[in-house]
Amino acid sequence: MKAVRLSAPRQVEIADVPVPQPGPDQVLVEVRYVGMCGSDLNAYRGTFPLMRYPRVLGHEASGIVVARGAAVPDRIAEGARVMFSPYSECGICPSCRAGRPNCCQFNETMGLQRDGALTRMVAMHYSKVFTSDTLTLQELALTEPLSVGYHAANRGRISEADTVLVMGCGVVGIGVIAAAARKGATVIASDIDDGKLADAQRFGARHIVNSTHKDVLDTVRELTGGDGVSVAVEAVGLPQTFRLAVDAVAYAGRVVYVGYAKHDVSYDTALFVRKELDICGARNALRVFPSVIKMLEERERPFPDLITRVYPFAESGEALRAWDADPVRFTKVMIDVTA
Repeated sequence: MKAVRLSAPRQVEIADVPVPQPGPDQVLVEVRYVGMCGSDLNAYRGTFPLMRYPRVLGHEASGIVVARGAAVPDRIAEGARVMFSPYSECGICPSCRAGRPNCCQFNETMGLQRDGALTRMVAMHYSKVFTSDTLTLQELALTEPLSVGYHAANRGRISEADTVLVMGCGVVGIGVIAAAARKGATVIASDIDDGKLADAQRFGARHIVNSTHKDVLDTVRELTGGDGVSVAVEAVGLPQTFRLAVDAVAYAGRVVYVGYAKHDVSYDTALFVRKELDICGARNALRVFPSVIKMLEERERPFPDLITRVYPFAESGEALRAWDADPVRFTKVMIDVTA
């Protein structure tokens, strides 16, 4: 069968790979849609630190169950529409023993450290598979990236008492915004693109700031009476926004980093202590796929509108080239594996 493989930075090829044979505790999924992630773009550029080449891409996927092993529970039937967790866990490292397998020391995410879903069929352990009777396959393919943002909101312990600054309004940032708004928080969103800021408003941001035209820190101070926000979430991955999170958050506030900075970040670390900040990272997603599927099923927000363009399977390389050339133009690039 055919698969889209990144053999080296900027080298995309259509490769032949074996059809997987599901084991007794696995399901065989016919892949329908695969979303392209920021990590895919950075892997294409050669700037993602966790990427191993050559690699079949894809970890934001949906599809149809076409076969199931004898040990698979009846709740996952042939013909079910599914998405699946792309992460692995060892079960014995410190994070796994602490109940946080999303940041397993030996995690291998599909499409990055092991071959991914941008192919015709994948075999998945049934515990990694999540179904929906009402979502479309495109909606299901949005579950994983939105879950990363949802998990970041959980890491920030966001509640209705909080004012939250979300920097970056890509799909992960939108996931944070939607989760924070769902929890009742007041959300301030910043980005450099007016279209993405309009998305942020539709998904729950009460205030928006185009950082190209207006100073984010000044705006935060105006909106909070000079106090700063109680939670700042960085979903951009730039040194200046890493620092801005610490500057914009209030004393005794929380900072969540979900973006990967591509360069070293320098701080006045005395501010960490003076403010007594809780600073944490957010990696992947932890036990939130059912919650995000429920959020999508409620259809209170227009999540499918996040999909900027769907490319056919054979044009996966062109999709990455177009996104690389004009990243601001795209929110979510998706591949139709059957087209």
